Amino acid sequence: MFVVDDDASVREAVETLLRSVGLRVELFASAQAFLASDKPDAPACLVLDVRMPGLGGLDCQRQLTARGLPIPVIFMTGHGDIPMSVHAMKAGAIDFLTKPFRDQDLLDAVSQALELDRARRRADTASSILRQRFETLTAREQEVMGWVVSGRLNKQIAGEMGTSEITVKVHRGQMMRKMGADSVADLVRMGSHLGLPPR
Repeated sequence: MFVVDDDASVREAVETLLRSVGLRVELFASAQAFLASDKPDAPACLVLDVRMPGLGGLDCQRQLTARGLPIPVIFMTGHGDIPMSVHAMKAGAIDFLTKPFRDQDLLDAVSQALELDRARRRADTASSILRQRFETLTAREQEVMGWVVSGRLNKQIAGEMGTSEITVKVHRGQMMRKMGADSVADLVRMGSHLGLPPR
């Protein structure tokens, strides 16, 4: 959990609230200090003030996106306006809370943000495993997978590849085993996730 606000009293109040529900919290007085810090490889979210001296909250959010750091953001502000909140939400913010906000509203937003970050991390891990499996396939097995997920039968694949149906069956069996696919439907889902181009 990260809290960025130039007002020390707000930082401390938010820290006390978040620690009361067992969360670890790191505090920053500026967006620049937060961006320069090391980020642990763990589910996290950022509670971020909109208006601060130097780099503001919306600019900080843009920099996170540009750096490929998809940390869920919860904005808080003492003087937000509707266009600002719309802009923040369109850029992927989880919530936009106007100070003073209810403790429960912040806790609910933090809970949602952390769950979203956990889900993203699980998906990234699954995607990485899938990509690693795909890279263990030979060039021929990758080609066969492309044809299978496009809906071709073994006989059609053999014709496309200029080989025998038996050879295609061997490549297909090896490919299914290496990918850990139990069915063609399973393989199609994997192909879609890997972004295999349609043939």
